[in-house]
Amino acid sequence: MELKHELIRIEYYHLLIIGILFVQSLSPRLQKFRVNIWLPIMTGIAVVVALLNFNIQGEMLYGAYRIDKLSQFFKVMVTFGFAIAILNASRQPTLLEEKRADYFLLMSLSAFGLIILASAVELITVYLAMELSSYSLYAIVALRNKEKRAAEAAVKYILFGAAATALALYGFSYILATQHTSYLVALSAKGWSWTTQPMAVIGLTLFMCGMFYKLTLFPFHFWAPDVYQGASNETATYIATLPKLGVLVILIRLTALMPGPQVTLVIAILAAVSMTYGNLAALAQTDVKRLLGYSAMAHAGYLMVGLVAGTLAGLDAAAFYALAYILMNFACFWVICRVAADGRNLALGDLNGLYKRAPVLAFVLAVSAFSMVGLPPTAGFMGKLFLLTAAWDHGYNWLVIVAAVNTAISIYYYLGLVRHAYTQEDPENPPAVQREPVFSNVWGLVLASLVILLGTLPGPVFDVAVNAGSQLMAR
Repeated sequence: MELKHELIRIEYYHLLIIGILFVQSLSPRLQKFRVNIWLPIMTGIAVVVALLNFNIQGEMLYGAYRIDKLSQFFKVMVTFGFAIAILNASRQPTLLEEKRADYFLLMSLSAFGLIILASAVELITVYLAMELSSYSLYAIVALRNKEKRAAEAAVKYILFGAAATALALYGFSYILATQHTSYLVALSAKGWSWTTQPMAVIGLTLFMCGMFYKLTLFPFHFWAPDVYQGASNETATYIATLPKLGVLVILIRLTALMPGPQVTLVIAILAAVSMTYGNLAALAQTDVKRLLGYSAMAHAGYLMVGLVAGTLAGLDAAAFYALAYILMNFACFWVICRVAADGRNLALGDLNGLYKRAPVLAFVLAVSAFSMVGLPPTAGFMGKLFLLTAAWDHGYNWLVIVAAVNTAISIYYYLGLVRHAYTQEDPENPPAVQREPVFSNVWGLVLASLVILLGTLPGPVFDVAVNAGSQLMAR
């Protein structure tokens, strides 16, 4: 009976995708009405479906698809984030009307791939789900009207993505050749050390490198600033948030089942470099989305701190921080999309005097910036606190110190956003804030409230993450 509920969830996404395909056959006027009205409502229903199915457990597809608390926790996050992303993109100024249904179809396919990825416990299934979620994004990056940088960003995204995929498949071939299985449960019983299975360790490292590309971890970060800058504001919002959830759940499963010290050391070094390089590069940026691209690189390093700990507390902290990350990024990008009513890329100077033009949006921007720094009482503060305390005294104290130093470095450019919004005079030609202030303000305040609520009352959500991690570590 529980598996039937999971099938209902999958079929719901199928119907959503089929519905968008049907919309494509309608006239452009009806397409706009349908997408802007019923699609956000349907994604809201998907969130309810995900919550109702939270406690189900079981396996499907010969054990390649597992429904457990970890998968359900991430599916709720993906579904909720997808609903926010659809709502954010429903009034996209740089998207041609005849491309609108195509855009939302591709976004829905990507979200569906992430839903499958959350339950994938077999490496080929992981690869297929990851590619389903990624190939859709390669196409929508270019859907920005009259913008050459969008085409350039799409080409870079495709080429670098293909290279990362090839790297992951090459690593998979090593794993399969040495361990003779692709199921994570079976792989957990195998040897993972340089002395007994050096090819397996190399294969696992290469396979995880494919994941690191999606997560924007150094040295697989180089696509992010260009893609964020070239894509439309709404597309960058999606790319900056949800794909990282799908990758993180796989990394959590890999880390929990195969915590080899050699692989862990490599991850720790990459995390330290990613945090440092990302924050230092962000200091020099004037384009807001490019700044957030380097910021994503730094946050990928923070997430790895929890995985490096190799403990239940570390995995729980990584899952919690993932939720905090998508909330504070959605809040920040929500402001960007509302302030740039014409779809332009915002420079830091365009935020000058925002508190006069749109005081509510300025407040939302401040909350998201405080959270990304890690200041109380925000979700980012509690997330970093959980991460650093979980990693302390587990052999990587130096990484905790590096993370704390980088948090201090990030204060300059994150609070620089707030400084421009509240202390600088209006620019000569300020961008026109998007109309419909009630819509913009209400949903912006909802996101800001969630960031603060998760920072002041993290217990209930963190307990859910603990239960999910406990079930995973028990295997």
